[in-house]
Amino acid sequence: MVLKRAEWPQSDDFAIAVATKVANYGAYVILPEYGDKEGFIHISEISSTWVRNIRNHIHENQRVVVKILNVDPEKMHIDCSLRRVSAETKRSKNNEWKRAQKAEKLLELIAKENGMSLEEVYEKIGWPIEDEFGEIYKGLERAADGDVDVFENVAATKKLRKQVADLAKQRIEIPFVEIDGEITITVPGPNGIDVIKKALSEGLEEGKKREKSTTEIYTLGSPRYKLRIVSPDYKEAEDLLSDILGLITKTVESGSGTISFVKK
Repeated sequence: MVLKRAEWPQSDDFAIAVATKVANYGAYVILPEYGDKEGFIHISEISSTWVRNIRNHIHENQRVVVKILNVDPEKMHIDCSLRRVSAETKRSKNNEWKRAQKAEKLLELIAKENGMSLEEVYEKIGWPIEDEFGEIYKGLERAADGDVDVFENVAATKKLRKQVADLAKQRIEIPFVEIDGEITITVPGPNGIDVIKKALSEGLEEGKKREKSTTEIYTLGSPRYKLRIVSPDYKEAEDLLSDILGLITKTVESGSGTISFVKK
């Protein structure tokens, strides 16, 4: 179970669905994020190609990502689409679902520790964390990587903020992304080697300025060099890569050299 604040999904939302019954004319699903409310996928919304056998696309107990087409709370009816979900949206929604499940498991521990229901914990600190960070799990990651101070603006009691921050530190591993590629540098003339050394040293020094990232540059055999960056998130890694390559390029080109970079 993963709780949502909204009782009903909105049109154009993407949601997790589990197929409960598959017929020739479509598939019935439940939406676990919305209290297992029932939805329906008409056969015309199963696939963008001709559907010879609907069970080649969806079967009972299968978990899928659907797009919400229409919602009628009075009739307790939700129309869904499978074919209008791109591969990227499917990946993103499944990742969001997994993160929400991890967050809920931590909140369940908080509930048990305080003799509260899960719903109470969501109200008292789960939703306030979501309000502050946009996603509960993102707030937990921030706490795991910092301390309770990251919850300073979260509208919850000091006790709950500390309990959640302490648990986050114990149970959540901060994900890291890695970017690596190959730099090719040539600098003509007798001072070429010195220019290259200076450029790569400046790149390494720039990398050291980011406390949460690591930068490695080593030779693969002149004129090829490996550049590897490990950071807590992709944007920081990309920004650092841009800064390092900018510095190296400036020094190399000032020495009348050429440089190219191929990301692996």
